[in-house]
Amino acid sequence: MNRPGWPSLVGLALIAAGPARSAEPLRADVVVYGASAGGVVAAVSAAREGKSAVIVEPGRHVGGMVSGGLGATDAGNRSAVGGVSREFFRRVHRHYVATYGAGSPQVEDCSDGFRFEPHVADRVFRAMLDEARVGVVFDSPLGRVEKDGPRIVSIATARGDVFIGKVFVDASYEGDLMARAGVKYAVGREGRDQYGESIAGVQAQSPAHQWPVAVPALDAAGNRLPGVQAGEVGVAGSGDGETQAYNFRLCMTDRPDNRSPFPRPAGYDPARFELLARYLAIKPDLKVGQLMNPVRMPNGKTDTNNNGPFSTDHIGGNRDYPEADDARRRAIRDDHVAYGQGFLYFLANDPRVPGPLHDEMARWGLARDEFVDTDRWPHQLYVREARRMLGAYVMTQADIMDDRIKVDSVGLGSYNTDSHHVRRIVRADGSALNEGDFQVRVRPYAIPYRSLTPLPSECPNLLVPVCVSASHVAYGTIRMEPVYMILGQACGVAAALAVDEGVPVQAIPFERLCSKLAGQGAVLSPEELPGADAAGARRLDPAGLGGVVVDDARATRSGDWEASTAVGPFVGEGYLHDGGRGGGKARIRFAPDLPRAGRYEVRLFSTPNPNRATNTPVMIRSADGERTIRVDQRRPSAGGAPIVLGVYAFDAGDTGWVEVGTEGTDGHVIADAVQFVPAP
Repeated sequence: MNRPGWPSLVGLALIAAGPARSAEPLRADVVVYGASAGGVVAAVSAAREGKSAVIVEPGRHVGGMVSGGLGATDAGNRSAVGGVSREFFRRVHRHYVATYGAGSPQVEDCSDGFRFEPHVADRVFRAMLDEARVGVVFDSPLGRVEKDGPRIVSIATARGDVFIGKVFVDASYEGDLMARAGVKYAVGREGRDQYGESIAGVQAQSPAHQWPVAVPALDAAGNRLPGVQAGEVGVAGSGDGETQAYNFRLCMTDRPDNRSPFPRPAGYDPARFELLARYLAIKPDLKVGQLMNPVRMPNGKTDTNNNGPFSTDHIGGNRDYPEADDARRRAIRDDHVAYGQGFLYFLANDPRVPGPLHDEMARWGLARDEFVDTDRWPHQLYVREARRMLGAYVMTQADIMDDRIKVDSVGLGSYNTDSHHVRRIVRADGSALNEGDFQVRVRPYAIPYRSLTPLPSECPNLLVPVCVSASHVAYGTIRMEPVYMILGQACGVAAALAVDEGVPVQAIPFERLCSKLAGQGAVLSPEELPGADAAGARRLDPAGLGGVVVDDARATRSGDWEASTAVGPFVGEGYLHDGGRGGGKARIRFAPDLPRAGRYEVRLFSTPNPNRATNTPVMIRSADGERTIRVDQRRPSAGGAPIVLGVYAFDAGDTGWVEVGTEGTDGHVIADAVQFVPAP
C-alpha cells in the first residue's frame, strides 16, 4: 500500500515497506516497536480497545519467529494458551480446514493449528492487522528516543521518521527501545547466589546435545578448530555474560516437486566444519535426525531445529549480538546464515560424509514455495535471548516452580525451562565440550503484570512483552512464542487502559485489566486448568480456616462495592472492592457471633495486588473500646495468608466487630473476610 498522511493514525490501515521519510511525525495512542508475534498481538489488542496503534518494524515481515520458520509450536500445556494467542492458532486451524477440507491430511498435520507452514502464519497475522486497521511501517530500525523526564515522548527511526505516542511497547527480541529509554536490563547468566536458583549459571553437566564420544577439538598445531571458543569450564553455578545459541528454524521438504537444493553459501570453506567431519568419522552411522530435528508440518514440509552436539545452533556465534549496533548485528546474522547454509551444504556434498548419511540428505532440500523473497531462507534469526529487563518484578526459578500463582497474573507459561548451549570449549583431554544447556520441566505458572513494566522512575509509559523482567533460568520457559502473544495481549489492553485513565502503566486499574483479559479468553491462573496441572483451589473454605470466620457475604455494607473473583486465593465465593474510588462513603462491617468471651487474634483476609491501598482504615470494636489502624493491602502474602490486626478482648455474642473503610485511601480497598481465633 502507499503510505497515507502522517499526522494521526485513527482508523488507518497501513502496511508500508520502505516509504520515503515523512515531513511530520505520526501520532498514535500506542506505538509498538517490533512486529514480532507479541508485537502484532499487542497492537491488535490495543486497537480492539478503540485505540490507534502503529507498529514500527526494523525488518520487512510480520510475525517474527512464528512466520519465520518456527511452526512446531513450543506450547507446553495447550490448555494454558488462551486469549488472542489461542485465537491465532484457531485461525491457523480454520485456514487448513477451509483450504483442504476437514478430513484432509493437512488438517491432521496442523495439530489443531499448533503446526503450520510459515506463509500461513504470515497470512493470519496480516489478516488480524487488517481487521484491526493497524499500520506497520517496515524497514525502520530504531534511531533515537526522546524523553521528557522518564517518560518517552517519541521515537525516531534510523531513516528519520518520528512516531509520537502516549504508550510505547517494546516487542523486539533485542529490547532496543527498552535499552535506549534508559530502562535497566541484564544480559547473560546470573550465578546461583543472585536469586537463589539451583540451576543458574555455568552448568556442571549438560547431557543434552552433548558429545557422546570424545572428538578432538584441536588441530595438529594445538589450535582450536573453527566453532570452538577459548576458555575453561569455570566454577559450576557462577554467572557470566554468555547468551544461549541462535539458529534459523528451517523449512525443509522431501517432496521432489517442491524441493530446492541446499545452497552453497558465499565464501564457503569446508574447513569450518572440521569438527563435524571428525565426529562423522568416529560415528559413521549417524542419521539426519541425529544431526538436526525435522518436525513435520503440513504439505510435506518441516520446522527443522537443532539436535545433537553439532547441528544448526551456531554455538558461540552470537556473543556480541545483544549489545551490538545495527551493522555488527547484520554481520552476526550473515555469519549465522553462512554457518547454517554451510552446515547443510557440507552434509549434502562433502566427500567425508558417510554414504548412507549423504544419500539421506539428498532426499531433502529447502521448500521452494516458502520465504520466496529471501531465497527460501528464513527471514528471522532465532534470537532466543538477548536483553532481559530488570523491571518492577524479576521472575526467577522460584516463580516457575514453586510460587506459581500471582495476584497480578496476566497469563500463563508452561513449557519446560530450556536453555540451549552457550559455549563450545576444550576439555582437559583436548576434546570438545558443549556447555550451558538445561531442560527442566515446570508445571503451569502465572506471569505477573509487574514483570512487563519497568520501574516507574525509569519509564512510566513503556511495556515490554518479549524481553520481560526475568532471570536467565525463568526466561528459558517464558521465551516461547505463545507466551509472547499472551503477554502482547496483556500489554495492548494495559496500554489502552493507561491511555483511558491518563496514568502510568504501573498504576492502571488492575481489576479492570484482569476483567478484560478474562473476558477475552485469557487463562490467568494454573488453577483454571484441568487435571493434575491445576494448582489447587482458589477458594478458601471458611469452615476449614478455624476460629470464627465472617465472610463478606455475611457482612453489613454501605456505599458502592463491586464483587470480584479476579485475584485469588479468597475466602468463599469471592470478595468485594471499592473500585479505587476512596472518598470514605463505602464501608463494610464484619460482626462475629463469638461463642464465649475472651481474647481473640483478629485476622483480615485480603487479596494483595499492586493496585491495592496501602493505607486502608480498619476499625476494631472490642470490649476494650474502638481502635482504628491502617493496613497495607498491597503487600504480597504467602499462599493467601491474612493480615494480623492484633489480639483483642471480646464479649460473647455479636457486640464486637471489625469495619473496613475507604476514607483517604490510595488504591483499591478489599473486603474479603475477617477471622477471630482464640488467643492462647
